[in-house]
Amino acid sequence: MAKQSNQEIRFLEGPQSRWKDFVFTVKVVKEFVKGFRTLHFAGPCVCVFGSARFPEDHPTYAKTRELSAEIAKLGLTIMTGGGPGVMEAANRGAKDVGGKSVGCNIVLPHEQKPNPFLDKSVDMRYFFVRKTLLIKYSYAFVVMPGGFGTLDEYFEALTLIQTGKLKEFPIIIFDKAYHRDIIEHIEKMKANGTISPQDLDLCLFTDSVDEAVNYIRENAIRKFGLKPEEKRKASWWLFEKGFGNGKN
Repeated sequence: MAKQSNQEIRFLEGPQSRWKDFVFTVKVVKEFVKGFRTLHFAGPCVCVFGSARFPEDHPTYAKTRELSAEIAKLGLTIMTGGGPGVMEAANRGAKDVGGKSVGCNIVLPHEQKPNPFLDKSVDMRYFFVRKTLLIKYSYAFVVMPGGFGTLDEYFEALTLIQTGKLKEFPIIIFDKAYHRDIIEHIEKMKANGTISPQDLDLCLFTDSVDEAVNYIRENAIRKFGLKPEEKRKASWWLFEKGFGNGKN
């Protein structure tokens, strides 16, 4: 193929509206501010990812509820995407034992709506804002069986930790049978040199609730010196609401 110079190539025209870019930026900033205000008093969280499509009688729902209850007993807030399925099970598990339960719900035309087991929730329009909030307040991540969205959230958190953009918070992948192909592919990446051997230490694959809870206790609470919180008052001049005053 003959080489072409810049003068010979006819470049295509794309979006160039500075006004639209500015309006989009303002909308994104407003979403972040809304999220920060709502979740300011949530405390250290463990974010639970998983499918929105599992019904209440599904084994993964029951296991998520059990695991989240045990994590909440450690004093950590359970955070989810705020929707049904695994997310509902996680928030429900927290409420079973009197723990804190928060959610960042994504506004979708179908499937997603806030579950009834949330102390605080915030509705997000943009997925990337929602994912940033889920990561910002979390000291550990639990990945239950799920679909594209779950894997997206898992690999984004893993990439941020791998590249040093996020502290080395524990990542727990629950249900080894479901994630068998993921485990094999990670081993394949290691064998081909696309990841480092030590990258395999960034997450724990397990089927044990006790192992998962102990892993969080050692690698989140003790590692980062998390202590029981002192009650903080909401700032009236910022129109803040303390935790437990309903959904925003």
